[in-house]
Amino acid sequence: MNSTKKIIEHGKPSEEDLPYSTYVRAGDMIYVSGLVGFGADFEIVRGGVVAETHQILADAKRILAQAGATLGDVIKTNVCLPNADDFDAFNAAYTEYFKSNAPARAIICAGLTIGAAVEIEFIAYCPPN
Repeated sequence: MNSTKKIIEHGKPSEEDLPYSTYVRAGDMIYVSGLVGFGADFEIVRGGVVAETHQILADAKRILAQAGATLGDVIKTNVCLPNADDFDAFNAAYTEYFKSNAPARAIICAGLTIGAAVEIEFIAYCPPN
């Protein structure tokens, strides 16, 4: 990638009308904003960290597709897990999507303002077609 930042596209504005895009593609890189497990009703899905993780990964697949990428193009995830006791359950759900060649990952334990059990942001490498 050349040293000049070239924004190719922005995803749609946040559904919560907050000042961020769902994703930004800059050259070959796609940055997906932190996702929580919102269902179709804009409420956190029931079922705790496992259900929320599945919802987040489904949403990430949809958003990445809009940017011309797949989960297979993800090279890094950053995870916020408020409750360290949820690590094993989260990891079991996450592993269903990243069985081999998993992306690099960081997990921090910190509170989330909306009471979600997990938040994940994604970074993908996918040259535009």
